[in-house]
Amino acid sequence: MAEKMKVCVVGATGMVGQRFVTLLDGHPYFEVTAVAASARSAGGKYADAVAGRWKMKTAIPDGVKDLTVIDAADVDAIKARADAVFCAVNMKKDEIVALEEKYARAELPVISNNSANRWTPDVPMVVPEINPGHLEVIKAQRARLGTKRGFVAVKPNCSIQSYVPMLTPLLKYGIKEVVATTYQAISGAGKTFADWPEMVDNVIPYIGGEEEKSEREPLRVWGKVENGVIVPAEVPLITTQCIRVPVSDGHTAAVFVNFENKPTKEQILKDWAEFRGIPQELGLPSAPKQFITYFEEDNRPQANLDRDLYGGMGVSAGRLREDSLFDWKFVGLSHNTLRGAAGGALLTAELLFRQGWLD
Repeated sequence: MAEKMKVCVVGATGMVGQRFVTLLDGHPYFEVTAVAASARSAGGKYADAVAGRWKMKTAIPDGVKDLTVIDAADVDAIKARADAVFCAVNMKKDEIVALEEKYARAELPVISNNSANRWTPDVPMVVPEINPGHLEVIKAQRARLGTKRGFVAVKPNCSIQSYVPMLTPLLKYGIKEVVATTYQAISGAGKTFADWPEMVDNVIPYIGGEEEKSEREPLRVWGKVENGVIVPAEVPLITTQCIRVPVSDGHTAAVFVNFENKPTKEQILKDWAEFRGIPQELGLPSAPKQFITYFEEDNRPQANLDRDLYGGMGVSAGRLREDSLFDWKFVGLSHNTLRGAAGGALLTAELLFRQGWLD
């Protein structure tokens, strides 16, 4: 393959930033040539900046540990060292929007894990197997920003990855109503049990802003491109509850669904088994061979057993059965920091790369 694209991980000292750094180590398309973080971390070596707070199970990659951390606000310094940006910063929403647009206007494509731009009408929010066509709004976004190659693309909230993939191939039956309760791992808050001991033997029935995202973002993913913007779908009606549970990684969802035209169990299982997208067709490096895996066992999927399916990029389902109030119910699972965060953003970047958006 030709020379790899040089990329910068912005927010590299946080949990998702660290995940980006590890996933990009040895990647066939991208090479981390710069890392950036807040001003308080800038100026020193990356290994020193994450000393005592490295949360990954693998060691800091040799290729990045000696990189000097750049101030995330120093766009010129980042542009001098990289041709695209992976962004996972912890800032206020308006500050993130401004920062990401600043990178884009500097002709740096931004693949973002942040939520700030998810409802910017001309910013694609993509699950590559589900709505790759939304990338077409990049043309309108570039026209708005006055750029030739700079743009912002984002991934959706981690929690919806545990049920939206299973619902997507069933939309053809006319999904009317969805009730989903998500049981979310502590890594979704950027925490481990070591730095959040209060979560041991505990359940917290509230995650700020999560239920609104879980109810609204699927409709944008299922929306249409019209006149250079994403117009969200109007149906189905979705209601959710989001609960923090004492699990290190992996978001589980209990889902109830009503249909206009109720499918059979055999139809649903066939649709799940056959559901694949452009990432599988192109053989993208991070794409799972099987997008949705269904477990027949009554006690699966389990976070501890199944979250790492296909390197954490596959999603899984189980316990599909009829319900007394709804047509069907099932349980879903996804790895929240891989498929739901850095891995999902990387898969989007791979698709952007292969389709020429990063040229």
